[in-house]
Amino acid sequence: MTDQALPTYDDILAAAVRIEGEAVRTPLVTSPALDAKLNARVFLKPECLQRTGSFKFRGAFNAVSQIPADRRANGVVACSSGNHAQGVAAAAALHGLPATIVMPSDAPAIKRERTEGYGATVVSYDRSSQDRDALTEAIAAEKGATLVHPYDNRDVIAGQGTIGLEIVEDLRARGLTPDVVLVCCGGGGLTAGVALAIKTLVPSAAIYPVEPEGFDDQARSFAAGERLRNTRTAGSVCDALLTPMPGVLSFALNKPRIARGLVVSDAEALAAVGYAARELKLVLEPGGAVALAAALSGKVDLSGKIVAIVLSGGNVDPAILAGAVAA
Repeated sequence: MTDQALPTYDDILAAAVRIEGEAVRTPLVTSPALDAKLNARVFLKPECLQRTGSFKFRGAFNAVSQIPADRRANGVVACSSGNHAQGVAAAAALHGLPATIVMPSDAPAIKRERTEGYGATVVSYDRSSQDRDALTEAIAAEKGATLVHPYDNRDVIAGQGTIGLEIVEDLRARGLTPDVVLVCCGGGGLTAGVALAIKTLVPSAAIYPVEPEGFDDQARSFAAGERLRNTRTAGSVCDALLTPMPGVLSFALNKPRIARGLVVSDAEALAAVGYAARELKLVLEPGGAVALAAALSGKVDLSGKIVAIVLSGGNVDPAILAGAVAA
């Protein structure tokens, strides 16, 4: 799983060709009210509008499409709290492959239902007592299936990097380049792909991964210069971002490219979900809103800058969305 070479910018370019016509090229969305609030020119990348409702489809499709013909009958296996699950399940269905997804028992019901709706078999596990990676690897070995890790996979990272490529291309079409990029961060695969693309094209851009409070393994690892593990495995409303520690590949890519890690509270994430729904007319899940939350709560100075914010997913439990909008 982690004995792969690091992806390159050329891998991102190849992924862009591979996913074209299957993944949505999400637009850059602007809001005069948000610009005024942050005193910046803000461009939102709404991956909540992506196929399956999150950015994960990009990396999943890129990885699944490259499984050799002689291995396809054995299918794919992945572990995920729900967004990578749906991405892999949908990509596998498009390629006619069986898929088995290992999901935490406390994953939002909507994510499990949609994963099964794409034809995947879901295997549940307990976040607090079971090792999801060990369970996933055991299933893959038993079935002879290809394991598509959610963030420690070069093809997945390259697929996610197409977001960074699109941000730069679409800003350049407006005669602009990004000063700051805020990215929602769990295991670091999205950040790694985005950082690789953007720092290749715009070396001066500052990349900030954003995590939930109590699950800031990336921020602590960047500060320490080594991969550190979270002490908890559950306990945040940002279910999409509760990974145990940075990935080997993602950390290696991110370490030299990241400005620093930012952290937001559950309350700040939920406030961003509510703001997005009320003011931007965009539906986000808490984990998909943490980058916006960092901007809204002033975690980094954005004044006078050109800012890109990745809104990573919108697969939110209806009750959580309703509560956030009403708050």
